[in-house]
Amino acid sequence: MTGENDKQKVCWYAMRDLSRRHAKSPAYKLLTEMGFEIFTPMTRRLTLRNGRRISKEEPFMQDLLFVHDSRERLNPAVAKIERLQYRYIHGGYCEPMVVPDADMARFIHAVRSSRLPRFFRPEEITADMCGQYVRIVGGNLDGYEGHLLSIRGSKFKRLMVTLPNFMTAAVEVQLDLIEVLE
Repeated sequence: MTGENDKQKVCWYAMRDLSRRHAKSPAYKLLTEMGFEIFTPMTRRLTLRNGRRISKEEPFMQDLLFVHDSRERLNPAVAKIERLQYRYIHGGYCEPMVVPDADMARFIHAVRSSRLPRFFRPEEITADMCGQYVRIVGGNLDGYEGHLLSIRGSKFKRLMVTLPNFMTAAVEVQLDLIEVLE
């Protein structure tokens, strides 16, 4: 059972948005309007509208968003938005998934520092995709460590930054900032 301190603690909650892909007001927009700090990984997709191709920014995973606030303040919003739910830990009784602040800050910084990040679900990552283990020295991602994304024919070097159990982002890094650790 959650105590009062747990309800007042501010952290990153993983949430599920059950609205449809083309909904006019998805949960991440509603929560932003309500004043919550949210993060949802966005990608560009080409869509057809009236016979024209339009590049539109959409969430990478339609039903996934992260909200940074206390559970006490978030519960009324979840009750108000009927398509919004907490993501719960498997095997735990009504215990919402929480992402550590340091992991989330690292992931958000990496995604926002890249012009075109590529996202992967955990099941999409194979051993063949994980290249050399490197450290970034200098630039926006100074001190970041991880594997380089290894994809044939790629012109750019991309560092894989993982948000455990949710997704991996591959962000572009400059060749001269890479220090090989293996």
